[in-house]
Amino acid sequence: MTVDLRYDIWLDPDNTPLHQAVEQDLERFFMERFADYPHIRLFGADPYDYDAPFNRLYLALMARGEEYCARHWQYAATPGQLHRCFFSAVGHSNKFLRDPDDGDST
Repeated sequence: MTVDLRYDIWLDPDNTPLHQAVEQDLERFFMERFADYPHIRLFGADPYDYDAPFNRLYLALMARGEEYCARHWQYAATPGQLHRCFFSAVGHSNKFLRDPDDGDST
C-alpha cells in the first residue's frame, strides 16, 4: 500500500502563512462561484440525496476548487481544506435557503 503524500500542508506543515493564504483565497473562490447560481436550497429531510442541487454543487465545486489551487497556487489542497473552505463560504453567503424541516429547532 502506498500513501499519497502530495498535499502541501502535509509536506510543509510549518508554512502556516501559505496555508492560510490559500485557504482564504479558496473561500473567496467558492463565494465567487456561488454568485453564478440563483439561490440554492440546502438539503431538507434527506441530506444524503446525492441528486439534490446542493449536493451536486458541492461535488462540482470540490473538483473546481482542487483544480483552482493547483493552477493558481501550484498547491495541492487536502480534501479537508477544500471541505472546510467550502462550508465556511456557505456560512458567509446569502445565496443559500434552508428548508423549514431541516431539523434545526431555531
